[in-house]
Amino acid sequence: MKADPVVQRRLLDLARVDTELARVEHRRRTLPEIVEIAEAEKQVRAKQDALTAVETTLGDLDRDVKRQETEIDQVRAREERDRGLLAGGSVGAKQLTDLEHELATLGRRRGALEDDLLELMERREAVEVDSQHASAQFANAQETLADAARRRDSALADLESTEAKRTAERKTIASTFEAPLLAVYDRVRLHKGTGAALLQSRRCGACRIELDRSAIAKVKEALADDVVQCEECGAIMVRTGESGL
Repeated sequence: MKADPVVQRRLLDLARVDTELARVEHRRRTLPEIVEIAEAEKQVRAKQDALTAVETTLGDLDRDVKRQETEIDQVRAREERDRGLLAGGSVGAKQLTDLEHELATLGRRRGALEDDLLELMERREAVEVDSQHASAQFANAQETLADAARRRDSALADLESTEAKRTAERKTIASTFEAPLLAVYDRVRLHKGTGAALLQSRRCGACRIELDRSAIAKVKEALADDVVQCEECGAIMVRTGESGL
């Protein structure tokens, strides 16, 4: 394949743009924020599960407290009724004895219920503290995730801007090459990563391998407009005064 030496040197401009586009793509795939977000999402799920568990316990305790208070109110109402009957003086001696016995029983029952209620209230206070702590941790985890997402989005926006500029630049440069030369360049680039590189000090700029004597001899024999490819990586080697030939 033939190409004017000036045209071959312009391949280095195309390779420079393609290298930058490759860096953009690599950067997009390996943003540290991606790892941060994955870990932050895991923490958000864990903190949310912890908060849900505490809130469930708190809800159960609230129902227990309400049930206990309702039972205490019922006992108190029964006591008030019995005291009203005693105060009315309209009950017989046997019923009076029964009422006094029932009042004593109700008093003990109410005392036990109130003790249980106090224990429930103390447990609820402790769980409420746990709930507040879990809620704060959940909020912190959410903020950490949001911060990582904001930084990721900012980095991606910068990369997209760079990519758009370089893509436009590549289109302009690529349009200056004949289709066969560009096809060879693109084929090598897609398979090896670099389509063209400078031959410098007898070393291929793409694979960094120094050419042996036979390869150097072939390159020396090639005409200036011959398109020379590296025997190792296939990249088009652009020859200049720095090639060491």
